[in-house]
Amino acid sequence: MMLRLRIAELTPGMKLAENVYSFDHNQLIMSKGTVLDDASITKLAFYSIIYVLIDDSKVISVDSESYAARMRQTPTFKKFKTDFEDFTGDFKKNIKETISSGKPIETKPLIDPIYAMISGGSNLQEVFGMIHSLRSYDDATYVHCINVAMICNILGQWLKMSPDEIIILTEAGILHDIGKMEIPEDILNKPNKLTDEEYQLIQTHPQRGYEILKNQQINEHVKLACLQHHERCDGTGYPSNLRGEQIDKFARIVAIADVYDAMTSARVYREALCPFVAIQMFEDEGLQKYDVEAIMTFLKNIVETYRQNRVRLNNGEEGEIIYIDPLHLARPTIQCGDTYHDLSKEKTLYIEAIL
Repeated sequence: MMLRLRIAELTPGMKLAENVYSFDHNQLIMSKGTVLDDASITKLAFYSIIYVLIDDSKVISVDSESYAARMRQTPTFKKFKTDFEDFTGDFKKNIKETISSGKPIETKPLIDPIYAMISGGSNLQEVFGMIHSLRSYDDATYVHCINVAMICNILGQWLKMSPDEIIILTEAGILHDIGKMEIPEDILNKPNKLTDEEYQLIQTHPQRGYEILKNQQINEHVKLACLQHHERCDGTGYPSNLRGEQIDKFARIVAIADVYDAMTSARVYREALCPFVAIQMFEDEGLQKYDVEAIMTFLKNIVETYRQNRVRLNNGEEGEIIYIDPLHLARPTIQCGDTYHDLSKEKTLYIEAIL
């Protein structure tokens, strides 16, 4: 028996009853018989698939226990969460009032809480863990901006940028999506496929944001990051199809943080993705879209923060990361008891959760 389900109704363990093709190019996206997991459900959403046929006799149980669930129980996380929620409310209120009144935007009150939250963690790995643990709390534009600002700040440290540059980068992260605040929330949060008109409206948010910022006493890199964070180094981005160094260097970094946060944020159809699933998506989608130094530094550091962590593979086995292949960052070698899995060679296996 088969069920016709919307993407929002899919859960890990369900099995596709037919091939899934893209709308535009009749491209095979996923094969009949695929057992869905967080990564495959996300891929279907990326291709704007609305419905799929599921074999309801082949639903496989998937353990949902995660690193995030354990992180949420720690005192450090509880303080981080309280500070995060307090700042989100203040940020939303202040930005809305500033836009409606036309008053100057003061960036220091926006980024001081970012620095405070980052310094509250014992190290960058813990901060990244706490950001991931908040993913199921909210996915509003305001939360996304705060996440991107924190990720930008951390990536700036990994890139060994100067303190002044990291301040600019953090400001760019917190303000990069300010144009979305002029887009109706029912369109931004629409669970189904957008109409052509709605999609075109959302694609105006970089220009809208730039118009808000262009006359403000704000660093020019911040304004350009707002305008250009959807540009891609291979020319496939928007609004101007810029390439490589035509894109402001701060915008190129914000683009990475923006995409990473989007991939690892909770959605109505799945929990937050494991970092290794997100890394695999970056590698699969083509690193040529992003600044080479920034994306490789980012991915290598994310992977390194989880070296020697225990992880769960998609076959249910649990083990420890013992070797990271620099050519296949998402597919390290895992020791599960006396068994070693080189994920760069065992293509059917992947890390689905950090334990």
